[in-house]
Amino acid sequence: MRDGDGWVECDCGNRHWGKHGAAGLLLIRDQHLLLQHRAPWVHNGDTWGVPGGARDSHETIIEAAVREAVEETGIDATLVKPLTTFSDLHGNWRYDTVLATAAIGLEPHNLNDESHEVRWVNWQEVTQLDLHPSFAKTWPQIETLVIQLVN
Repeated sequence: MRDGDGWVECDCGNRHWGKHGAAGLLLIRDQHLLLQHRAPWVHNGDTWGVPGGARDSHETIIEAAVREAVEETGIDATLVKPLTTFSDLHGNWRYDTVLATAAIGLEPHNLNDESHEVRWVNWQEVTQLDLHPSFAKTWPQIETLVIQLVN
C-alpha cells in the first residue's frame, strides 16, 4: 500500500513531499558517496542529493529509504548495510537520511525519470556540486557522520 505521496505544509512554513515524512539513502563505499542528480522537472530539480522520497505510513525509515533508492537507482538492497540515521526535523514533518555502506558489487543505474544521473562522488567534493537546498543545509551535520564512518 502506497499512502505517502502528497504535499505537506510543515510548521516551518515550507512545502515538502511525503504525507508521513520522507527518507533517503546515502550510500558510502570507501571515500565515495552515491549521489543523484535530480531531473530538471522534479521539485528542486537539477540539483544533487540522495535518492529518496515519500515514506508510507507502514514503513520504517530504513525500509522507505532503501525502497526509494532501489526505485530510483536500481541498486541491489541485499548489498546495503544501514549504519545510522540523521533526522532533519521540521515540527510536523521530517526527512531522515539513512547512512549505509555499499558492498563492492553494488552498482547504481539510472532507472526512472526522476534522475538525471547517479554517480559515486568523493565525500570531500560534495560541496562542489549544486546541492539540493535541504541537503546543502544539513550537509555539515551529515558530513560529520560521514567522516566518522569513512575513517
